[in-house]
Amino acid sequence: MSVNLRSVFAFAKEYHQKKESQKDIQYGTAGFRSHADNLDYVMYRMGLLAALRSRAKASQAIGVMITASHNPEHDNGVKLIDPLGEMLEQRWEQLATDLVNVPDSGLEAQVAKICEDEQIDNNEPAKVFVGMDTRYHSPQLSRAVVNGILALKGTVTEFGIVTTPMLHYFVTCTNTQNAYGLPTEEGYMGKLIAAFKALRGEQAEPGNYRNQLYYDGANGVGSLKMLGFIKKLNGALNVKVFNSNGKINFKCGADFVKTNHRVPEGLPEEAALASGRCCSVDGDADRVVYYFTDKEGTFRLLDGDRIATLLAGYLKDLIEQCGVQLEMGLVQTAYANGASTDYIVNRMKIPVSCTRTGVKHLHHKALEYDVGVYFEANGHGTIIYSEKAKQAIRAASQDESRTEEQRKTAARLLQMIDLTNETVGDAISDMLLVETVLHAKGWNLDDWLASYTDLPNVLEKVYLADRNVITVTDADRVVVAPAGLQDSINEIVAKFPKGRSFVRPSGTEDIVRVYAEADTRANAVQLAFEVANLVFDQAGGVGSRPVKMED
Repeated sequence: MSVNLRSVFAFAKEYHQKKESQKDIQYGTAGFRSHADNLDYVMYRMGLLAALRSRAKASQAIGVMITASHNPEHDNGVKLIDPLGEMLEQRWEQLATDLVNVPDSGLEAQVAKICEDEQIDNNEPAKVFVGMDTRYHSPQLSRAVVNGILALKGTVTEFGIVTTPMLHYFVTCTNTQNAYGLPTEEGYMGKLIAAFKALRGEQAEPGNYRNQLYYDGANGVGSLKMLGFIKKLNGALNVKVFNSNGKINFKCGADFVKTNHRVPEGLPEEAALASGRCCSVDGDADRVVYYFTDKEGTFRLLDGDRIATLLAGYLKDLIEQCGVQLEMGLVQTAYANGASTDYIVNRMKIPVSCTRTGVKHLHHKALEYDVGVYFEANGHGTIIYSEKAKQAIRAASQDESRTEEQRKTAARLLQMIDLTNETVGDAISDMLLVETVLHAKGWNLDDWLASYTDLPNVLEKVYLADRNVITVTDADRVVVAPAGLQDSINEIVAKFPKGRSFVRPSGTEDIVRVYAEADTRANAVQLAFEVANLVFDQAGGVGSRPVKMED
């Protein structure tokens, strides 16, 4: 096999041109995202990079996922998946940025430079898996990715429409020689459902738990795949799917529910009543949040913080019951509610670490623990079990010197591991984990909510001419530039009891996010309003000024 880099440039110039008017873009927290019309050349070049990355990793499979996750329908995006299901190595994010932003005339030289710097032999095989979400422009963008891979003589496996977590799973299975599971949709569903049914047992509705879940699929791939799961669950979990064929993420989905603190459109009124249990996923099904409306008619959200505490508390109990000595830790971001952090540290007695926003940062930190639980407040997260933890739990399940109850508990932990997609946040896997724990405890959502009381919080968006004028440090909690902005934020925060606020440029959209929490909903809304307008004035706001949310 011989790769002619001149053909890479010629093919790009003929079919995937980068217009001179197109602005430079940056590999963000989850790859490149933009309006779909701007992404054809980006996709082609990411196909090139995926083939190079495979060769740099000894011809292991690399994934390319085409999705804009929770973004509006007109957007799309692309990200690379490393051999063990991780996000692309951070050093290669810069290589991706450099490759995408070089003019067509410099493309051949840029590819050659990557090959030289990374000591890549283009005579070696390259294996790339490609998946996409349900956006109408994903197929044509997928073709651009495939053309990039083929231009460098790589081998492509196209999985078509899949959730982002499924592609992470396929890559991991292949590169572990199927030790993690079978790299097919049937293998993915089969592994999760077998573990779920084993954990569920025969009792359908213990305690306050009811076997009925209302599922908002955000009009994305998560709704399609859940319909397939329902057939295979055979009533082990009764799920009613809504929002399966409209505009993706439009007034529905996990991000809409989390940001607006209200039930998505498309769900029937009875779904979110006090007796109901609802969840929403996002467009590519890597986030999930739960919610209901209480007897007073108040909307109640159980987000990623709540999911983390529920799962971590249950796992801690199982680990203690089977007598295995393991270090557990929980990883959060600055968006985590202050009340959840206090509950985890002081009531649950589990160490907490705070990292920058983006699951790649949380995932890396979670690897430091034997059992690392990480969730962003938006509902994106998972659990990672070290090889030491898996071996210790497996040994405990077979240790005749332990009690039968301890062995059974260890076996249950092994099923929990199988039910977890450790490679990345997975809305379907996480949903099944939540349902398992609620079922085991005999809880409804009111019971879950009662574990601690969240501080009221608000998330605002501010549109700037250039989001990069704001730089942050200390896990995104402190503004470094523009100078003086952080001091002004501190002055505003000091006026509100239990006040906390920070601003952060989004890694996926051309906005700056403002987070605020305080002792009351009214104070949180006012705090967010004041900080958002401060950012608008001091950081170059564009469009309409931020308006005050309803209390």
